[in-house]
Amino acid sequence: MDYPIHESFTCFGTQNEKGNVRIFKGIPFAAPPVGDLRWKTPQPASRWKGIRKCDAFSASAIQNKPVPFAMWSKEFMAPLEPLNEDCLYLNVWTSAHSAKEKRPVIVWIHGGGFISGSGSVPMYDGEAMAEKGVVYVTINYRLGIFGFFAHPELTLESGHRASGNYGILDQIAALQWVKKNIFAFGGDPSRVTIAGQSAGSFSVNALMASPLAKGLFQRAIAESGAMFSPGPFAQKLEEAEKSGLKLSKSLHANSISELRAIPAVALLKAGSISGLIIDGYVIPNDIYSIFKNGQQNDVPLLTGWNADEGLAFGMLQDAAAFKSAAEKKYGSLAADFLKAYPADNNEQAAQSQKSLSRDQLFGWQNYTWAKMQANTGKDKVFLYYFTRVPPGKPVYGAFHSSEIGYALHTLDRWDRPWESWDRELSDIMSSYWVNFAAQGDPNGSGLPVWPAFEKTNFKLMELGNQLVARDIPSQEQFDFMDKYQALLRKN
Repeated sequence: MDYPIHESFTCFGTQNEKGNVRIFKGIPFAAPPVGDLRWKTPQPASRWKGIRKCDAFSASAIQNKPVPFAMWSKEFMAPLEPLNEDCLYLNVWTSAHSAKEKRPVIVWIHGGGFISGSGSVPMYDGEAMAEKGVVYVTINYRLGIFGFFAHPELTLESGHRASGNYGILDQIAALQWVKKNIFAFGGDPSRVTIAGQSAGSFSVNALMASPLAKGLFQRAIAESGAMFSPGPFAQKLEEAEKSGLKLSKSLHANSISELRAIPAVALLKAGSISGLIIDGYVIPNDIYSIFKNGQQNDVPLLTGWNADEGLAFGMLQDAAAFKSAAEKKYGSLAADFLKAYPADNNEQAAQSQKSLSRDQLFGWQNYTWAKMQANTGKDKVFLYYFTRVPPGKPVYGAFHSSEIGYALHTLDRWDRPWESWDRELSDIMSSYWVNFAAQGDPNGSGLPVWPAFEKTNFKLMELGNQLVARDIPSQEQFDFMDKYQALLRKN
């Protein structure tokens, strides 16, 4: 089916087996960021003449070979090929029949630690969400050294005294494309929800904080990830530039032009650079200060975390070592810490380490996001706690990423022995997500009532073997984290 795309653009897509969802893959939203465009603000895509076939995914951003590991099976991986610097494409699923329908839009930003992932990951498939009434979009953006490389010469040539956040600039370019063109797919450019998980959630956090993204979205969904504690989540520009100079020296490159001439595969092999940068332009200040001062893009927020997503790889400390490390790190707060994260025996110490990892990386971050948005924003906030353990093996609990298949209604893309409750939970969660995209509130007919998180009433929705509104399950731990983080900011 042909769809006109902004002015003279036209593309030809495919449809699902039922014939009720039209799918458009590999639509360019920016020029290939190669050659002289490597490490530059994304430029407009070239127009094409006639009808462009949009029936296959584009290359994913260049990255190390996507290989399943730990709990992340192939369903969570980018396709093995192609991988390429020429990666700035997006994909659209819609069940609308005309541009007049003006359906809510969800733009999904993939995770992967800013070094891996793709809009074509199987778990992000948009067919089921489109069937539920949204126009669903997935995007690619530059990763690793290609997306987050800062250098004094790049800062100088930018015209904004900034460098490094090219991956976020790609996301902004994709949102600009959506604002201009999504009407052609039956989408409403005034009801765009940005959504993402892990690095995608960090990205949503950055986009809410970025003045460059103002007006490009009207709601935000963030699953497991934010940046409200000082370092290590976002480097300051000066620090990032030093890392860039160090890497340049290791490659024997004396200028950006020499770096741009190095083959992408060689850069990928040499560079371990990734992550957001407080550059004074894309991200003008640390995220905590932006939200504290009410300078964020103020939109309704749905956010949360999973029960078992502490990333405690490697050997865990025994109780004695854990206590000793706590006393060294937390000093006068060590007793408070060990009350929140006890270690009376080795088993308890192991669980506390997993809980601490979960809270530092995700739980406390997303809780704090909800709290700060409720304090300085005007729109509603909804907080969740995902506790459902997927059936089958391997068993990692309600692990990091395990909520995606439920929220996006893509359990059929994941090889697990699903039970009837899993499918029911997925139907409910995806309906919450769709309702939120439509109206800024997840509640709707036939769904358990999800109360708003308020600055005087900290309530969340547990999404697991039961659906119940409840108090924060980790409140004691979060209270300690509040106290410790306040001390870090003071110092």
